[in-house]
Amino acid sequence: MRFDKNVIIKAKDVVKEGVVTIDGMATAQDAAALMRAEKTRYLLVQKRHADDAWGMVVIQDFIKGVLVAGRSPGEVNIYEIMTKPVITVPADMDIRYVARLLFRAGIRRAPVEENGELIGMISLSSLILENELF
Repeated sequence: MRFDKNVIIKAKDVVKEGVVTIDGMATAQDAAALMRAEKTRYLLVQKRHADDAWGMVVIQDFIKGVLVAGRSPGEVNIYEIMTKPVITVPADMDIRYVARLLFRAGIRRAPVEENGELIGMISLSSLILENELF
């Protein structure tokens, strides 16, 4: 997809489907095994109920919350090391605004929601590298 300033590309047009989720009560050891199996660098932490927010755990969270802290991965729950709440992106948001939002918030990726449902993830690198915007 080539970028054309006259065409509005929305988040849902470039979203990466197949997001891997995990329960916040899972251990860091379980999460690391899931990340290895799924070949991903992050996991979206499931909402506990409809009014809850998404959480996210990334590799840096394991380093800070488990390795550096000297804790056992089997004794650390994901909810203890995750980031929450996570900024979500509306599916109809123009990708120019998505890029600006992610950049200004200092984050690399965000879940994309449509009608309250998760439809995938969007990242700064996917906007640039996978969608031929330049």
